[in-house]
Amino acid sequence: MLTAPHTALIKATVPLLEQGGEALTRHFYQLMLSEYPEVRALFNQAHQASGGQQRALANAVLMYARHIDKLEALGPLVGQIVNKHVSLQILPEHYPIVGSCLLRAIREVLGAEVATDSVIEAWAAAYGQLADILIGAEEAAYAANATAEGGWRGARSFNVSRKVQESEEIVSLYLTPADGGALVAFQPGQYIGLRLLVEGTEQRRNYSLSALGNGREYRISVKREAGGQVSNYLHDQLQIGDSLELFAPAGNFVLRESAKPLVLISAGVGITPALSMLEAARNTGRDIHFIHCARHAGVHAFRDWVEAQRAAHPQVRHYVCYSEPRAGDQADAEGLLSLEQLAQWLPEQRDLDAYFLGPKPFMAQVKRHLQQLGVPATQSHYEFFGPASALDS
Repeated sequence: MLTAPHTALIKATVPLLEQGGEALTRHFYQLMLSEYPEVRALFNQAHQASGGQQRALANAVLMYARHIDKLEALGPLVGQIVNKHVSLQILPEHYPIVGSCLLRAIREVLGAEVATDSVIEAWAAAYGQLADILIGAEEAAYAANATAEGGWRGARSFNVSRKVQESEEIVSLYLTPADGGALVAFQPGQYIGLRLLVEGTEQRRNYSLSALGNGREYRISVKREAGGQVSNYLHDQLQIGDSLELFAPAGNFVLRESAKPLVLISAGVGITPALSMLEAARNTGRDIHFIHCARHAGVHAFRDWVEAQRAAHPQVRHYVCYSEPRAGDQADAEGLLSLEQLAQWLPEQRDLDAYFLGPKPFMAQVKRHLQQLGVPATQSHYEFFGPASALDS
C-alpha cells in the first residue's frame, strides 16, 4: 500500500527524474529486453533505436511521480496507456517483469546512496498502485471486447481478402475474419493491434483503421518505412489469402459527437484515421474542412476518394498542400503548411473541433498554429503513431 511517507519519497525523486529520467528508462529497457526475451515482441525496435520509447516512458514516469498524490491530474495519459496496452495485449503477467526491471534500474542508475532501501520500497508501492490501476482498466476493456457483438478476447485470425496500392508508399489491406463471424464495431479514429511472424520472430504493431467498419472486414493502410521490418513485409511478402492475427480495436483518439465545424488536418500516412472520421461525419450536416499535406502527388493516398466526398457532400471542403511538388502536380498551396495558409482554410468561426495527425514536427507546428488562431485547446485533438511525447518542445 502506498503510504504518506512513500508519497513524500516519490515526490522527492522528481528533480532526479527531470535530469536523468531518460538514462534510467534506457537502462530499464536494456535490462528487460536482454533478460526477458518473451516481451520483446511488445516493443517496436525502431522506437527503441530512435530513443522515442525511452523518452515516452521517462515522461510517463515523471508525470506519475509529480502527481502521485493527485492522479486525476494525469488527465488522458492513463487512458492513452491503457488503449495502447489493450491493442498490444499487455497482460497481468507482464507487470512483475516490468516492475522488477524498473526497480533495478532505479537502484543501478541513481546509485545506492540516492536509491536507498526506503526509496526503492516507496517506488515498489507506487508501481504496485499503478499496475493495479492499469490491470483493472485493461481487464475491463478486454471483457467489453469479448462480450460485444462481433467482439473477441486475445488474438483472432484474419485473412487478407484484398490488397490495394494507394500511392507510391501506402498499401491498403482488407482483412476478413477466418472464422467467418461478425466484426465488432469501432469508433472512427481507432486502431487495431496486429501480430505476425517475420523471419521467425514475433512482431506486434498498431495500425489505424482507415475505413468505417461494415461488420464484414477491416481496412488498414500501411506506409512503407525505410528499413521497417514489418511494413516492408506487409508491402512485399504478404499476399491475398495469407493470415494475420488481430487484437480488437482500441484507442481514444476518436471522433466525438458535436455539431461544431469539423477540421481534419493530416500529413502523410496520418490521413488514415481522418478517412474514417470524414466517412462518419459526412452525413451529419457538419461543416467539414479536410486539409492534407504530402510531399507530392505520388505519395498522396486517397485524394480521389476525398474529392468524391467533396463532390457528393456540399458541406465538405478539401485542401491540399505539397511541400515538394513534382512537375504537373496540382495543389492548393506549396511548401510547409503556414499559419497564414491554415487561417485561410479554417472556418471563420474558430469555435470548431480540430483533429490532426502526422509526423511529430508537423503536429507541433499545427498545434501552435491552432492556438495562435484561437481554436480552444480543449477542442484540439491529436494522437501519436509511436510513443507519446510532448508537442511543446
